[in-house]
Amino acid sequence: MTVYTFDGTLDGLLTAVFDAFERHEQPEQLLTTGDALPLFCEQLHEVTTDEAKARRVWTGLERRLSREALHLISVSWLSELPELYNPLFNYVCKTFRLPPGEKSIERNFADPDVLAVTNIARKVLHEQLRMKQFIRFQKAKDGTYLAVVSPDHNVLPLIIEHFRDRFNDQPWLIYDAKRHYGYYYEGADKPIRVTFEDETTVPFNLADGKLNDEVLSSDDHLMQELWRTYFKAICIRERMNPRKQLKDMPRRYWKYMTEKQGCIVDGSGNPFQRF
Repeated sequence: MTVYTFDGTLDGLLTAVFDAFERHEQPEQLLTTGDALPLFCEQLHEVTTDEAKARRVWTGLERRLSREALHLISVSWLSELPELYNPLFNYVCKTFRLPPGEKSIERNFADPDVLAVTNIARKVLHEQLRMKQFIRFQKAKDGTYLAVVSPDHNVLPLIIEHFRDRFNDQPWLIYDAKRHYGYYYEGADKPIRVTFEDETTVPFNLADGKLNDEVLSSDDHLMQELWRTYFKAICIRERMNPRKQLKDMPRRYWKYMTEKQGCIVDGSGNPFQRF
């Protein structure tokens, strides 16, 4: 069995594709550096990430795949799922091994690698949609709006343009507490990627996304109370369906959502609205 190891970056994976063709071999498995090797590993190749090689591979993909397929590959990578590595590696290799003039495999969903990459990309796109729905902003005294999130997949690069178009007349910061970075916008050409050297000094709680009281705008404190009151008022107890609610709004999003901070869980583990 031939095994390749790489550094876990997209450039590293594309370099692995370049090496496979240069060495005239197809590895059975692609692992990240430090992963346990399979029992019957006969040949190991450690891939050294090379931006020039990665760029050549991507340029080749641009000539062989549609823009939709390239976008799908980029989106799938944002999943950060280790189970993507081998299917994506095989998908790219198969694309280059097609005879000239033969139709692209990008819509051949009978191929397990194409199907795996597509399904993972769909998970990321679904998470992107939920982030657009469930993000809640708080207003600081200086007029900046803050939203803290912790999505399963790295979807911030996919949603930033949506919020720039929607809130282009006000400063805001969307921060990913799980990945420790965010995007700040203040009316410039595009949002700026930001990180904090010491997250213990930030004026908000990473656990629930709340701004500190001394920073939170008094108007926003009132708006939060009004929003929670409205959310409770429109809830019809006789029509409550906790299972459907959890399906539409998974519990992992609740800690950052103003209206769900008044929810409790009953003895059976079902969430219901506090009155």
